[in-house]
Amino acid sequence: MKASILTAQNLSKVVDSAEGELTILDDLSLQLGRGDSLAIVGRSGSGKSTLLGLLAGLDQPSAGEVLLAGHALTRLDEDQRARVRAEHVGFVFQSFQLLDSLTALENVMLPLELAGCNDARERAHNLLERVGLGQRLGHYPRQLSGGEQQRVAIARAFAGEPDILFADEPTGNLDSLTGERITELLFELNRERGTTLVLVTHDARLAARCQQQIRMEAGRLVATEA
Repeated sequence: MKASILTAQNLSKVVDSAEGELTILDDLSLQLGRGDSLAIVGRSGSGKSTLLGLLAGLDQPSAGEVLLAGHALTRLDEDQRARVRAEHVGFVFQSFQLLDSLTALENVMLPLELAGCNDARERAHNLLERVGLGQRLGHYPRQLSGGEQQRVAIARAFAGEPDILFADEPTGNLDSLTGERITELLFELNRERGTTLVLVTHDARLAARCQQQIRMEAGRLVATEA
């Protein structure tokens, strides 16, 4: 049996609104082992991104518990959660989140340098070669296509060899062909490095590649597929 890397127990998220309390997430539980892949699907406003933020420790639930790599995130303060993310987590976003003033190589090097890696340049170079951007190391984001920028973002996310990678609509801003290439790259790195993937997506083909799918509606888990 695989060791658990991520467990959510009875997660709920309630916020105040002009109409009173609004339940964004309601009593949701899940568990993932190392190297697993999970797609979170559902309509806009169903609570997918809220769930992703709670699982990654970017936000705190109103009730319930999140265990990530053995750490009880809901019992930690923000600085402690940030350290857990730095040690165990990678992120890929729809909007790429690259720094415009840094080259592709520098964007991938940055988290490695912040972590004190002595071989940051070599590791970043090797990863960019791995994602097919060995000839674009010195290019700035504005000089790269959307697919190339997403490949830089993926290289950056995998640079720290995370135990788990969270991706929010990683193919959402890409054409179908480029999206397929990005999907293939994510799962190649998932297999090679044993990184657990948690993906929020509207892309049915991307979701179908995952070992598990959960469908959300109005903050509740309404279906599970494996």
